[in-house]
Amino acid sequence: MAKVELKQPIVEEISANIKDAQSVVLVDYRGLTVEQDTNLRKQLREAGITYKVYKNTMMNFAFKGTDYEALAPYLEGPSAVAISTTDATAPARILAKFAKDAKQLEIKAGVVEGIVYDAAGMAEIAKIPSREELLSKLLGSIQSPITNFARVMNQLAEKGGASACEAPAAEEAAPAEEAAPAEAE
Repeated sequence: MAKVELKQPIVEEISANIKDAQSVVLVDYRGLTVEQDTNLRKQLREAGITYKVYKNTMMNFAFKGTDYEALAPYLEGPSAVAISTTDATAPARILAKFAKDAKQLEIKAGVVEGIVYDAAGMAEIAKIPSREELLSKLLGSIQSPITNFARVMNQLAEKGGASACEAPAAEEAAPAEEAAPAEAE
């Protein structure tokens, strides 16, 4: 078999992985221990992220003609790729968190929803909370006014209900009516 025929399935595998990807992140994994690498792979797998080490030439062939072609200049030295089809920020977030403890891991660059980011840009992407966190914050902010309104209504009901609120309104209305006839005279 020719070398091209042996390499074609690998290029097709990479192409299939990136076809529906929301984000692709390139990392330099040099210096990681086996234990650290195993731990990283476990964390990425649990988040539904594909993480593999491929030859740079294979990734370059697979990236040609796609949004990920802009990653070609970053394909130098040992490279691993983390691919997510569900959460656009998850690979950057998990890799950046892991890199805090394992200083050897270096994020080279990435593409998130069609936009290319260098290492600094990926560090900013890593700060974005997950979709679930954002949804829970949104739900909390929507529920907060309703909860506060219900609490106020409950306190009013405990203090005597609507009659306590109507009494001051009735007292304010009476002086205004008395003042109106005086002005007319």
